[in-house]
Amino acid sequence: MREDRQRLDKWLWFARFARTRSLAARLAADGFVRVNGLRAENPAKGIGIGDVVTVAAPHATLAVRVIGLGLRRGPAPEARLLYDDLSGQSAPPDRPE
Repeated sequence: MREDRQRLDKWLWFARFARTRSLAARLAADGFVRVNGLRAENPAKGIGIGDVVTVAAPHATLAVRVIGLGLRRGPAPEARLLYDDLSGQSAPPDRPE
């Protein structure tokens, strides 16, 4: 994959939208993730800076703009630097505030 792109499942995991990478892959495979308005059924879909990712979780729908590609799954404050929240909610459902 190009240097300016990252796998969707990996990015979702780095950004803490899922507790494990396999759960992030399942979110995408089951159709709960959209990239730029289009359903992303393949966890290997490449995303880049500027893409809008929408995640439909059981108790919240979050829309975020990708502003960074992670290098690791760090603490929550580091994960928040990977996206700009467009949905008006404070955090993904997997992160208590």
